[in-house]
Amino acid sequence: MGVPYCGAIIAATVALLLLLIDVSQANWLTDTFKGSSKQSKTSSRAASSKHATRHAAAPKPHHVKLAALGPLSPSALKPAASKCEPAKFRIVLDVGHTAESEGATSARNVPEFTFNLRLAKQIEERLRAAGFAQTRLLVTEGKARPSLIRRVAVANDLSADLFLSIHHDSVPNKLLEDWEFEGKKSHFSDRFSGYSVFVSRINPDFKTSFAFAEMLGKELKARGLKYAEQYTMPIMGHYQHPLLDKETGVYSYDELVVLRTTRMPAVLLEAGSIINRDEELKMDSPERRDAIGDAVVTAAKGFCGPQEPFLGPP
Repeated sequence: MGVPYCGAIIAATVALLLLLIDVSQANWLTDTFKGSSKQSKTSSRAASSKHATRHAAAPKPHHVKLAALGPLSPSALKPAASKCEPAKFRIVLDVGHTAESEGATSARNVPEFTFNLRLAKQIEERLRAAGFAQTRLLVTEGKARPSLIRRVAVANDLSADLFLSIHHDSVPNKLLEDWEFEGKKSHFSDRFSGYSVFVSRINPDFKTSFAFAEMLGKELKARGLKYAEQYTMPIMGHYQHPLLDKETGVYSYDELVVLRTTRMPAVLLEAGSIINRDEELKMDSPERRDAIGDAVVTAAKGFCGPQEPFLGPP
């Protein structure tokens, strides 16, 4: 065999070894090859209560060998998300629960729906003032289960770019204590407080959902707010949820209909606990609503800009 032929064999061998380098040593490529964020539509399964009880297994991390990917097209190396135009960015701001099915009841006998509607309206005003002119306030009528299906259908029909559902928190009935407020029997639990941010790992755009959830949690934390830690505790029973980000209070709520079946990034915010007597008063204050509204707007602005590659929950 001649020398040129041997040299060709050596060069081919080196090239093959270089192609087998694990993607884990090139993190900026990891997100590109995990697949499109627009997956097939998941089957609909309605939830009949505020809390769903079943969870899907967390997606298992995997490594992709570059050699198995074939030729790289220039489009495959583009960033995961490009800068958007706020004026054209469609945000559906979902008011949790309905006037007929009002959700939790506060320590002072105020329906959760009242808190949700008031806060959502204020967030809508702030988003529009910040240039997000396509923000849509979604107020749904009817009983709990049908309303879940309807709000998802509206968001999907609008081809929204982001779905944010606004709620206020409570605790399981077994943790409630009795007291009287203005001569009426009521219930409270002062043991827990704070906001929580939820996403579904089954959502077809989980990566982007988690990215916005992290941004929102960081902005809430930056304003001095703390997240509710009780969802990791055994005392919560079947209301426990996996904590995806211990720094910002992002939990998974996999089977919740409005997070699982929306065909866009979807996040649910429990703005604070209204069953906690002190926090209920804070949630009723303009100052707290201003802080939460500012956090949502700042997170939306960051979300509407170029995104870092998604590396998964820490």
